[in-house]
Amino acid sequence: MMPQPRRAANPKNLNSLQLRTLAVLQLLARDPAWSGPPDAAGDVAIRGLPQPHGDHFHIAGGVVSARDASGLRNPNVLAALARKGLLRATAEGLVTLTAEGLAYDTGLGRLLQPSE
Repeated sequence: MMPQPRRAANPKNLNSLQLRTLAVLQLLARDPAWSGPPDAAGDVAIRGLPQPHGDHFHIAGGVVSARDASGLRNPNVLAALARKGLLRATAEGLVTLTAEGLAYDTGLGRLLQPSE
C-alpha cells in the first residue's frame, strides 16, 4: 500500500475555492509586477489582478489556470478570506494580503506551471 501524500493542516478550514484563491494571491504578492513591498507588519498590497488569456494567465514567468483563479473576482470568497484574517479588501476591489495570509500553507504550490 502506497503512503498518502501529506496534506496541509488548513487550520482555518478554508474550502477548496478559498485555498486556490489564497494560493494565487500569494503568487501575486511575491511578484513585484503585481505587488508592492511588504509594509512594517509584513502585509503586501496587490496592485491589480491579471486578466486571463483564454484558460490561463501569467504570473512571475509562469502560467496559472484561469479555473484555479476563479475566486479572485468573487466578493464572497474575498470576504471569507478577510473574515479569517488572511487579507483586507478595499472598496476598489484590490486586496492586501496579511502576513498571516502570505505564510498560510495552502498545500497548492503546484498552481504555477512553467511558461513555455
